[in-house]
Amino acid sequence: MALCKHPLTFPMTCGDFSAPCLTISRPNCPTSGNATRRWGGIFDPTTLRNRLIELENIMAAPTFWNDQNSARKVLDEANAIRHKLDSVATLGQKISDAEVLIELGETEAEVAKEVGATEQRFTQFELEILLGAPHDKSNAIFNIHAGAGGTESCDWANMLLRMYQRHCESRGFKVDVVDIQQGDEAGIKSATLMVTGDYAFGFLKAERGVHRLVRISPFDSNKRRHTSFASVDVVAEIEDAEVELKMEDVRVDTFRSGGKGGQNVNKLETAIRMTHNPTGIVVQCQSERSQHQNRELAIKMLKARLYEKQQDEKRAAQEKYYGEKGAIAWGSQIRSYVFQPYQMVKDLRTGHQTSDVQAVMDGDLGPFISAWLKAGQPRQRKQGVTDED
Repeated sequence: MALCKHPLTFPMTCGDFSAPCLTISRPNCPTSGNATRRWGGIFDPTTLRNRLIELENIMAAPTFWNDQNSARKVLDEANAIRHKLDSVATLGQKISDAEVLIELGETEAEVAKEVGATEQRFTQFELEILLGAPHDKSNAIFNIHAGAGGTESCDWANMLLRMYQRHCESRGFKVDVVDIQQGDEAGIKSATLMVTGDYAFGFLKAERGVHRLVRISPFDSNKRRHTSFASVDVVAEIEDAEVELKMEDVRVDTFRSGGKGGQNVNKLETAIRMTHNPTGIVVQCQSERSQHQNRELAIKMLKARLYEKQQDEKRAAQEKYYGEKGAIAWGSQIRSYVFQPYQMVKDLRTGHQTSDVQAVMDGDLGPFISAWLKAGQPRQRKQGVTDED
C-alpha cells in the first residue's frame, strides 16, 4: 500500500509478492494523480467470490450431507474464503477512513495512526495468506521438553512455557495445560498444552525445534555462564477420519494426578497414559477431573502424533521436522537466547534477531514467526549462520 506524500508517505508491499496489494493515493494530489485502489499479487477477490458461489451451490444440494467428510471440506473452504473476503472488506474500510482524514486536512499524526492500524491488519492478513497448508487453521498440541543441562534445562523449559503462554494469549488463543511434569529441583521436565484458536497450528509450527539459552546460572554459586536446551514440538489437532488408531495396539495406564488436591484429582486414578506399541509414541493427560475426559483427550493427542509421524515418513526424501529437531543438545538448535555477556535472541534459520530479550520472553514472538513464514518456512539454518551466532 502506498500513500501519497501529502501529508504522509506510507509504503507497504505484500512480502515477497511482486506487486503491492494495495495502492492509496490522495485525490487531486500532484504526486499521485487521481485516487486509486489496486489489488495485486496472488490475491484475486473476484475469483474467490466466484468460487464461493460454486461452493454455496454445492452446499444447497439435497445430497450434500451424504458424504460428511467431503461436506466438511467444502464447508472449511467456504469459511476460509469468507474470512479472506471479510478481511479485504475491513482493509478497504480502513483505507477509506485514511482517505477521509486526508481530505479533511487532518494532522499527520492522526493520519499516521489510522494508517498504522491498517498496516497492522494488513500484516495479519498477509500471514494468513501464507498459511495455506492443510492443517494450518487447526488447533495445536504444543509440547515442551527439557534437554541436556539438568536443573538448568528444567528451569529453561519453565521459562519457555511462560513465554508461549503469554504469546498465545496475546494472539487471542485459548491455552489449556493438558499435562505437566515438575523438575526434581526447579522448573519442569515437560509440559503439554492444547492451544485453541484460528490458525493456532499455522503460527505455532514455526517454533518446532531446539531452543538454546545462554546465561549466568542462578543455581551456580560461582556465577558461571551455563548453556541450557529445551525442545518444542507442535502437531495439529486433526479430524478422526484422517488417521486410523487400533486400540488393541495401545497400552493404557492409569495413575493419580499430581498438583493441588481435590475430591477426584489426588484420590482416584483419573490420569491417563497411552503407549502406542508399534511406534513407541507415549502421550498422557491429567488436566481433566474425570478419567473418561482424560481418556478422550489422550486419544486425540495420540492420533495427532501418529498423523504427524505419517506425514514425516511421506517427507522422507526431504529434511523432516523431527529430523531437524534432532537431539535436545548442542548443534541442533533453531534459536539462541543469549542473556549474558550480551543480550540477543537470534533465529538460526532466518537470521532474524533482536536485542530486546525481555520483550521476547514476555511473548513477543511475532517478528520471528513472520520472518519464518515469509522466508518460505525454511527447514535449515541459513548458510553461514553458525551455532556461535
